[in-house]
Amino acid sequence: MTSDGLEFAGHQFARASLDHCVKCTICETACPVAAVTPLFTGPKFVGPQAERFRNGESVDHSLDYCSSCGTCTLVCPQGVQIAELNSQARAVMKSDHMPVRDQLISRTTLMGMAMTPVAPLANAALHVKPIRTVVEKVFGIHRDAPMPTARTQTLHGWLKKRPAPKKAPTRGTVVFFHGCAGGYFEVETSKKSIEVLEHLGYRVIVPKQGCCGLAQQSNGLFDAATASVLQLCDDLRSAGKGLTIVSSSGSCTGMLKHEAHEIMGVTDDRLKDVAVRIRDMMEFLRDLHEAGELPTDFRPIEMTVPYHAPCQLKSQGMGQPAVEVLRLIPGLTVVESGATCCGIAGTYGLKKEKYEIAQAVGKPLFDMVKATNPDLALCDTETCRWQIAQSSGVPTEHPIWMIHRAYGLS
Repeated sequence: MTSDGLEFAGHQFARASLDHCVKCTICETACPVAAVTPLFTGPKFVGPQAERFRNGESVDHSLDYCSSCGTCTLVCPQGVQIAELNSQARAVMKSDHMPVRDQLISRTTLMGMAMTPVAPLANAALHVKPIRTVVEKVFGIHRDAPMPTARTQTLHGWLKKRPAPKKAPTRGTVVFFHGCAGGYFEVETSKKSIEVLEHLGYRVIVPKQGCCGLAQQSNGLFDAATASVLQLCDDLRSAGKGLTIVSSSGSCTGMLKHEAHEIMGVTDDRLKDVAVRIRDMMEFLRDLHEAGELPTDFRPIEMTVPYHAPCQLKSQGMGQPAVEVLRLIPGLTVVESGATCCGIAGTYGLKKEKYEIAQAVGKPLFDMVKATNPDLALCDTETCRWQIAQSSGVPTEHPIWMIHRAYGLS
């Protein structure tokens, strides 16, 4: 499963699609990164075209400027796994000189554990320019890049102290997967998700759980990411056999459904079991509605709100369930962004050398958000919300916040 010399199974799956490329350049025209910088030569060139000549490490280091947004794979009419090939080749390219920064920013659980006990101090420090400047010079994390807000209470801390749900379960049991951010930084989103599930009549189990390894995977640390995702599968499976797993972390759900298998080639039965049982929060609600099982006694919300579907959500092939569910709320007008990418791409937009590129990629989205509603935007994944909020100045939340409010739970 190592990335050394392309000896991981995911490479076999992606390479099998290689000869379907007909050089139509659709991926080139859709790529948000190639559109804003000459530093990236484009997904076709560094992907299927270069792959035919690669034997181990890529000789084209512009590959490192691919953000792994996955747009190229989504738009390819021939089904070539372009983004997957690029991610695999980059992992090999970086395997013998992995930057310390890329190792540090991929340790999201460790970051959450370290920041929680000193949350006010950590948050204050992240807004001190001289400190951020030093961090940029020493570690290469841009001084203006969005950072998570530390909380004084973790999700599991809240679960231990909260009173028992007022409503007795009537529908059975689901498992809730919160992801690293949902456990330490986006705690309120996790709380609202659990409260909505309980309002619908479910008993919600939240097992102790670790990181999915997505940040490690996107930085080329395939061995560590594989260990993380399989440990997470053990954590989630410990809650009970066959139970539906619901998550408000769209990117982490994507790791379990797509990236772990399609990029790293993980074929372990534990991953297969979790992948078929996990549902994105809004996907779960949309499926309930389609089955005639979602209460729609929503309170009116007279508001127009911009919504951005993040790249990791698109890669899961579920459409835009948030839009479908939100439009059930009386008075609420949802305006889709139409933007390809916000630019952050997990940890990509945090890096000093890629920050300006990420900002250029996201600018049309930031402008659209500000013009639509300067007070609120909606997006399904954590780092995308941080990027939109930081760069547009518009508070950005998960769509479950609106559902929670419409049910009268806020």
